[in-house]
Amino acid sequence: MRHKIYTHLIFGLFFICTSCSTRQYQVLFQQKNAISDSAYKSADTLGEYRIKAQDVIQVRNLQDTKYLVNNTPSTAVNTNVLTNVNTSATDLSFQVDDDGTVILPAIGRIKIAGYTRIEAQKLVEDAYRKNVLVNPVIELKIVSLKITMLGEIKVQGNYLLTKDHAKLIEMIGLAGGITEKADETNVKIIRGNEKTPKIILVDLGNIQSINDPRTILQNGDIVYIAQNKRAVRTDNQQTFLNTVFQPALLLFNTALIIFTLIHR
Repeated sequence: MRHKIYTHLIFGLFFICTSCSTRQYQVLFQQKNAISDSAYKSADTLGEYRIKAQDVIQVRNLQDTKYLVNNTPSTAVNTNVLTNVNTSATDLSFQVDDDGTVILPAIGRIKIAGYTRIEAQKLVEDAYRKNVLVNPVIELKIVSLKITMLGEIKVQGNYLLTKDHAKLIEMIGLAGGITEKADETNVKIIRGNEKTPKIILVDLGNIQSINDPRTILQNGDIVYIAQNKRAVRTDNQQTFLNTVFQPALLLFNTALIIFTLIHR
């Protein structure tokens, strides 16, 4: 009788430990204290992105696509190696060479490295107006800028920055949102090069984070969303159960069976 009581107690303790609730209570965009002025002043705002060698651009004449259509798809640079790329079949992609120039249909080689997207767009438009087209309306996009999203996000991976001044919350939405294990108060944006990385902490529980200029994403940013304390505690408990408690319970039950058989 005593052995049965011990067995029931052990199994009861086991089920209590393994049935811990994992329900999360995330609260986003609450009215909290305003972000300090120092945070805004220290924001790593480098201004508009400037085109570099190896960037990939798309160029279209919105009035007449005669010179800027994809008649030979095999010659276009494939930008679909990254996730979440939406490109039109009528768009040609061009890669900027190491010397900062790019070769465009009908006008040949033109230097665009060092210029912002708008500045480069005007240079290309002026070149087409001068040499080829009458009153062209040129649209130039940089289609190789990307960020990486990791951690407690629904769809991890690389995402293209398809618009100027893309914000963190927009990209999180594009990735399907945060998971139930996410700590909405502990979002990190890792920015800069390998030698001088900077970590920007963002609290999505604070509605002021929507207007935080630091959350305007830049090429090469890594967004990491940490687990909340409840999820970490649950994982630690599960690890303990799997590595310590369950083997010990199995050993104890085996010893109990042997003991019972011997003392019958």
